[in-house]
Amino acid sequence: MPIFVLNEEILFPPVNLAIKEGILAVGGDLSPERLLKAYSEGIFPWYSEDEPIVWWSPDPRFVLFPEGIKISRTMRQVISRNLYTITFDKAFREVITSCSTIDRAHQYGTWITDEMREAYCRLHDMGYAHSVEAWHEGELAGGLYGLSLGRCFFGESMFAKKSNASKAAFIVLVKKLQELGFIIVDAQVYTRHLESLGAFEMPRDEYIAVLRKGLQFETIQGSWSGLLGGNTDGSDGIN
Repeated sequence: MPIFVLNEEILFPPVNLAIKEGILAVGGDLSPERLLKAYSEGIFPWYSEDEPIVWWSPDPRFVLFPEGIKISRTMRQVISRNLYTITFDKAFREVITSCSTIDRAHQYGTWITDEMREAYCRLHDMGYAHSVEAWHEGELAGGLYGLSLGRCFFGESMFAKKSNASKAAFIVLVKKLQELGFIIVDAQVYTRHLESLGAFEMPRDEYIAVLRKGLQFETIQGSWSGLLGGNTDGSDGIN
């Protein structure tokens, strides 16, 4: 099966034409319009600095339903003891830059080129891309970033400088997404880290059906910095 080459037109081939490894197309650009269309169709970019832009739609897809989040006793203690202060959209560029320095070979979303960083910062400025930060004694200890469309959240990358910092950020995010009526968190491909939190593999056609359902809702666009209210420890609703 061929790999499609994109041109200037904001258009992708059907995801079922991706090759076995999940690659669907190469080329194009990282304009906001193309990125938003890609995610709305179950496609995301991942490529190295010396490669053309590569667009992926793997089968199966690694996902988490917000109501299915698994919180271990250890993580309940981490959150209840307020080891980390959790914020949304307070340090997006710092989070994505930190994610780009984490070497996690053989995982999509790890190699964040300068071009990708600037593209997602543009989406953040437009209110589509969001960060979750875990702070310890005023220093950024971990976090994650991703996109939100409709009632779907597309996780891109996470990092931790201190033990359990990224897990704490992710758990608080997912609990908030659950409150807001989000129906799915797209983690793209398998990681043991997220499997321990309740993520699982779903056939791509089932994922696309859930994605379409979630995209029927209005996107919560803009800064998410106020979503936690005054409860920045993130412990509300986690017991």
